[in-house]
Order: sequence, then structure tokens, then C-alpha cells
Amino acid sequence: MSERSFQGQVTLDGPSGTGKSSVARAAAARLGAAYLDTGAMYRAATVAVLDAGVDPEDADAVARVVAGARIEVGTAAGTEQVEVDGTDVAVRIRSAEVTRTVSAVSAVPAVRRQLVDQQRSLVAAAQAVVVEGRDIGTVVLPAATVKIYLTAAPEARAERRAAQLGLTTPDEVAALAADLRRRDEYDSSRADSPLRPAADAVVVDSTDLDREAVVDRVVDLALAAAGARGVDA
Repeated sequence: MSERSFQGQVTLDGPSGTGKSSVARAAAARLGAAYLDTGAMYRAATVAVLDAGVDPEDADAVARVVAGARIEVGTAAGTEQVEVDGTDVAVRIRSAEVTRTVSAVSAVPAVRRQLVDQQRSLVAAAQAVVVEGRDIGTVVLPAATVKIYLTAAPEARAERRAAQLGLTTPDEVAALAADLRRRDEYDSSRADSPLRPAADAVVVDSTDLDREAVVDRVVDLALAAAGARGVDA
């Protein structure tokens, strides 16, 4: 079976700073699959909340804002399309302000229900798809072809994220590591869809692996699982 004969669903969950986005995009391209970054959807929802000027800790207000927002995310592996009410926010969703606020917004059950419904609709339109996030294998697609949980040591995650953001000083990296730990605690302890591996997920530790090695592992797991299920083209 060639890489581009893959049909099925690959879920890639894990905490921030593990390289999920770049790995998922590259794996989707090699598999000839669609790609969905569910984290971008929650970040787009956060943009809507920030622009509305409501308190991110006010669950009812947050839910109302997100319910009224038109959030559109593309599924092409080679391009990033993220819009809120027709405005391109692909760059803005990676800002420090959004990063600080997204955990609070994504913890609101009504927001999660709305976006999970949208995620499932997008996935249903694709014969082959790689979906990344935090609760994809546990909540969004519990019957996926293969579920992968990508993790890495906190120090490695902080260094990778610092490189992405152009941060170089020890203080900046330390502050970033502290922020990652805060997000891990927030996301892992929330009542609705906490961050955790699915019971049948394959855990891949990327601490000592470069991106290409991780992509190879994800592609191999996807092809093996698809072949075992007999869902190749």
C-alpha cells in the first residue's frame, strides 16, 4: 500500500509545544489526506471573545459570543485558512494574547459542543484526514483508524516553542516553560474533555526525535492501522 492510498482517520493529540501542527500537516501531505487543526478553531473562538470585550472567565458570555461567530477553518495540508466572520485571523491566533486566553475559552462546555459538532462535519466530508488537538481520540473521533498521543519533555517543548517565536534569552524560555506548564494543568484538569491519551492511543515521545522521524512514525502507524482494518484504496 502506497502512502497516498490511505483512507481513514488519524487523530493526533497532545500538549502544547510537541510539534503537533507541523507533524500533522506533513503526515497529511504524505498520506494524501485532509488536515484539520482543531486548536486553530478554539483560538479563532478566542479571537471572537477578545474582540467582543467579554470576560473569558464568564462562561455564559463566552458561549453567546462563540455561538454568534462564524468560524471557518480550512482542511488543506499545504495552506492555513482561519477566519472569524470573514476576517483572516491565521496570524493573530498565534499571538501571546490569544495563547494566554485560549484555555479559558476552550474549557467552556457550550463552546466545546459547538466546535466538536463543526469538527465532525468537516471530518465527515473527507475520506482521509489527519486531525490534531487535545480531545480528538477521546471525544471527537473515538472510532478513528489510529489514535496517536504526541508528547515530549517540558524542556524540549519550551525550546521548540521559543524557536518558533524567535525567543532566545534564558528568561524568555523559562517564562515560556512556565506558561506551558500552566496550560497543561488547566487543560488536564478541566471537567469537560480533559487533555489525556485515549485508552487505545499509541504514545509517541518526540523529546529525542526530529520532526521527520516523528512524521515517519505517524505515517507508519496510519498505514499499518489502515491495512489491518482493510480500508486501503
